[in-house]
Amino acid sequence: MEKHETCSERTVERQRDATNEDCLSELTKGRCPVNFPVAVVLPAAGSGERTGLSTPKQFCKILGRPLISYTIHAFERVFWIDSIVVVVAKESHDLMTDIIQKYNHTKVKIVEGGSTRHRSIFNGLLAFSEQGFGPKLQKPKVVIIHDAVRPFLEEDFLLKITLAANKQGASGAVRPLVSTVVAATTGGYLDHSLERARYRASEMPQGFIYDIIYQAYQHCSEAEFKFGTECLELALQHCGTSAVLIEGPSSLWKVTHKQDLASAEAVIKESLSQSACIITGECTETQNLSTWMKNGLMAEGMWVDAIPNIEQGMTLSTNRNLIKLSVYLNVSGQASFSQENDEASAIMTLAEDAQKRNIFLYCVRLSYSKDSTECERTMNKLCQITVALIRDRSAAFSGQMLYA
Repeated sequence: MEKHETCSERTVERQRDATNEDCLSELTKGRCPVNFPVAVVLPAAGSGERTGLSTPKQFCKILGRPLISYTIHAFERVFWIDSIVVVVAKESHDLMTDIIQKYNHTKVKIVEGGSTRHRSIFNGLLAFSEQGFGPKLQKPKVVIIHDAVRPFLEEDFLLKITLAANKQGASGAVRPLVSTVVAATTGGYLDHSLERARYRASEMPQGFIYDIIYQAYQHCSEAEFKFGTECLELALQHCGTSAVLIEGPSSLWKVTHKQDLASAEAVIKESLSQSACIITGECTETQNLSTWMKNGLMAEGMWVDAIPNIEQGMTLSTNRNLIKLSVYLNVSGQASFSQENDEASAIMTLAEDAQKRNIFLYCVRLSYSKDSTECERTMNKLCQITVALIRDRSAAFSGQMLYA
């Protein structure tokens, strides 16, 4: 028998389409429409048993950096996100503190996790409440809940989730099912299957009006705290808030198994290359500078674009989906002190403007030498500095003049 859509299903679908169109309209205007406080809760108290590793997966290192640091950085680089609450197991508190200090995470507060996922998330929400322990953070209008082991986030999609949550009360990322879901009998036989086209896989991030999700958790039953995993369901059951579902990019996948760590490393290497351009400067003495840079970075698994001047580099750095890193190479061995000061001041001003667009501008001055041995040493040092800047993406060095 042919199945027909109900009126309520069509209404919900129209609401979702309208919300997505509103978000896209705001994005194409080239401005950020978020004028309310936004915070993030990252549950990271799990043991990661499915990876089969002794270290919880959120603390496993990829290219020398813990996985959770990449996820935190994905949120920290979004200027309209005010604070990030990371919920970890009690025994991981010191480790998390070290990560925050080492990688200069400035928006993070650590909270002790609970015995289950829902309890950990609720503990994170309590960081904004009078019931929480320690200094209370500013209560956000919208809170984003995300997995610590999903590091591949784009600001454009976060904006869609945030605006939809602010308008509807709740929103969540979904992806199409790739396999049909079947139900089995207690004896292990097929009972029935679900119509795949009608269902979606629930992903992260999810956004909520803070008061709605906080109230939902206050009304949670013991069974929900113990066995539940879906935050959107809580908002629906306890607050009557039906979430807007927004189809997310394929990059929202979660690091779950050991082999996923290798996949994550490959994705991170690729994104590092795509989010960097090298501004070589227009210097006749260094016509081979681009070749030096590309060869040196390729040895580190990176491939970057080399362009001749800083104006062109800033013009090209307009993609909001990735942080664009520009390294300005001023090659001159005879610059005066006043010239260096003027140049440094100009670079700092440019960097401040660039950072508002999620572009980090790093500056390196080369001491050029016609001696081939000395030149090679300088270029090798320059490549090492560039690799470190691309990988760490430290805001502290943006606009600073470094020397090679």
